[in-house]
Amino acid sequence: MPAVTSGKVLVTGANGYIAVWVVKSYLEKGFAVRGTVRSESKAKYLRQLFQSYGDKFEIVIVDDITKEGAFDEAVKGVDAIAHTASPFHNRADDPNEVIVPAVQGTLSVLNSALKHGAQTVKRVVITASCASILEYGTTPKVFSEKDWNERAIREVNEKGKAAANGDKYCASKTLAERAAWDFWNKHKSEVAWDVAVMNPPYVFGPVLHEVDQPENLNESVKLWWNAVVAGKLSNEELVTVGSAWVDVRDLANAHVLATTTPEAGGERVIISPGVFKYQDFVNVAHRLYPKLSAGNTSYDPAKAVHMISYDTSKERKLFGIKYHTVEETTRDTLEDFIKRGWISV
Repeated sequence: MPAVTSGKVLVTGANGYIAVWVVKSYLEKGFAVRGTVRSESKAKYLRQLFQSYGDKFEIVIVDDITKEGAFDEAVKGVDAIAHTASPFHNRADDPNEVIVPAVQGTLSVLNSALKHGAQTVKRVVITASCASILEYGTTPKVFSEKDWNERAIREVNEKGKAAANGDKYCASKTLAERAAWDFWNKHKSEVAWDVAVMNPPYVFGPVLHEVDQPENLNESVKLWWNAVVAGKLSNEELVTVGSAWVDVRDLANAHVLATTTPEAGGERVIISPGVFKYQDFVNVAHRLYPKLSAGNTSYDPAKAVHMISYDTSKERKLFGIKYHTVEETTRDTLEDFIKRGWISV
């Protein structure tokens, strides 16, 4: 299985919350990066952010990732691709609002890699999600890379617009990842590249992309802000609402490791240090900055029931990531918010 230890990486959707950290991680490891964004206005911030890397960082405009041939020029001359561009929100009315761009965007970049990078590209890393793995149930369950979220697809097929917004999003991620694997299995004899898929749960941590106010944060960090800073969750919700999580910087590092580790080819990999309830982050935040709410002081982490958790043995075997802790992620995220003037402590 090929791997890439130097050269140029194409990062799609390079202005996204996760993607900007992915770009930074590749650059720090000595790779050159070509990032795609949808407009020149989104490119300006990134050029300034990464100007110290000179010609090792370039931006190209791909205004519609779902169009056939959208990435034809972008894939030329790159050694690897990190496909991060995909919608993440829970506001879709029609399920196709999230499903079509997720699936077609993935197929678009893979088709371009087939046509114009069949022998030059060596690895395609796809940012997927644990949304394509988990299924919500009534009893606690440990999920692994062998699991697929069939339930969300059924819900969307049966209910359409009436399906829960979370199911629409989960279906989009499941269908997009399935499309990627189906594409590669169909064409793997024609290309020199293989596919590695990174499956994170909730992604938290400091913000590096362009955002002007907390209300415009990406979905996962906005949830964290609402729980930890804005105090929008009830005491009951703080100790019952949660899942698994990962720091965005560790997820970005996982993309680099997925590019450079030969054995990662052909694998989907859950990237997470473990589970959380929002009160876990609130506890650290209040200890660091007592002006922030203490939340539910009766919380006992040892008694918390986690309905969803993950077997991460594959990641430990392949990468052995030393993850940021709840303490580190909380501290660094709050310091970022303070520097932005969003909170005073």
